[in-house]
Amino acid sequence: MRKVRRVLAVLLILALAATCFSACGKKSSGDDQVVYVYNWGEYIDPDALDMFEEETGIRVIYDEYETNEIMFPKVQAGAVAYDVICPSDYMIAKMIEEDLLQPINFDNIPNVENIGSIYKEMSEEFDPGNKFSVPYCWGTVGILYNKTMVDGEITSWSAIFDEKYADNILMIDSVRDAMGVALKYLGYSLNSTHEGELEEAKNLLIEQYPLVQAYVVDQVRDKMINNEAALGVIYSGEAIYTARENEDLVYVVPDEGSNVWIDSWVIPKNAPNVENAEKFIDFMCRPEIALLNFDYITYSTPNVAAQELIEDEDIRTSKTAFPDDEILHRCEAFVYLGEEMDEIYNAKWEEVKSGQ
Repeated sequence: MRKVRRVLAVLLILALAATCFSACGKKSSGDDQVVYVYNWGEYIDPDALDMFEEETGIRVIYDEYETNEIMFPKVQAGAVAYDVICPSDYMIAKMIEEDLLQPINFDNIPNVENIGSIYKEMSEEFDPGNKFSVPYCWGTVGILYNKTMVDGEITSWSAIFDEKYADNILMIDSVRDAMGVALKYLGYSLNSTHEGELEEAKNLLIEQYPLVQAYVVDQVRDKMINNEAALGVIYSGEAIYTARENEDLVYVVPDEGSNVWIDSWVIPKNAPNVENAEKFIDFMCRPEIALLNFDYITYSTPNVAAQELIEDEDIRTSKTAFPDDEILHRCEAFVYLGEEMDEIYNAKWEEVKSGQ
């Protein structure tokens, strides 16, 4: 039934796009009209890209990355000049400080009005004045566990450090996320800059190392669906998808707190096709397109007009998709800590990954 609804939705949107395309004369006359997009893996509905190309005549050249730390040096080096990128909050702050982004001309992105004010307020933490970014997806980091493979309800980060789950733990392969988990479990801020606290977090993760089945990012979803592990650290959007595929899987934001994050569209300073980038971002802010992407990737949308279009009430009221204030109040957003702290975090993470 879900596939049937998706097909009907796609056909309807294509029909509307074709009407606008014909009436507004937006199609480019040349095949050289392109937009270079750099995004997380499996983080957009391919149909949305096809619709954008059909309506505008602009070809989408699309590359993917797995972590912010993989994306950043490629963009910094300028080996490929991208037009649109979708970094996370703290990385956007870093890119602003490094002068890698250009201010967005919001006159050319009228659909930004569909982004809820609460998400714009959250963005102020890493993009003061909301000059450089447009929220695309948001969510939390938590534990996904198989209720048939654990002892009772999981409510604490302590579970992923418990020896009884040895070789049944999937740990997130991301320096800020992993260190953040350890810091929150120890009672510290996930933005800690205190050497003693960071050393404690590192040592905790080193102690955990022999218990970990695998360090993963996207792969945790399929492994948990296939009952290959008892529990793992996961992004809330992935957890929404897994719940559809395996009814034994439960997502929780631990009592000690966690990370609440926003991934946003930005335009690099060296973007060769700024006008096309603006058209792309505006298109992704349309309610029906945002809904299409939410249904496909299952990461929470900050597009309040799209939220109102969600038909499934269980999803629309889900604390996994849209956590309540009680959950959010014990969560923190990542902030950019500076180049020196980046090096310290990365060095400690390398020690963890080497098992030393």
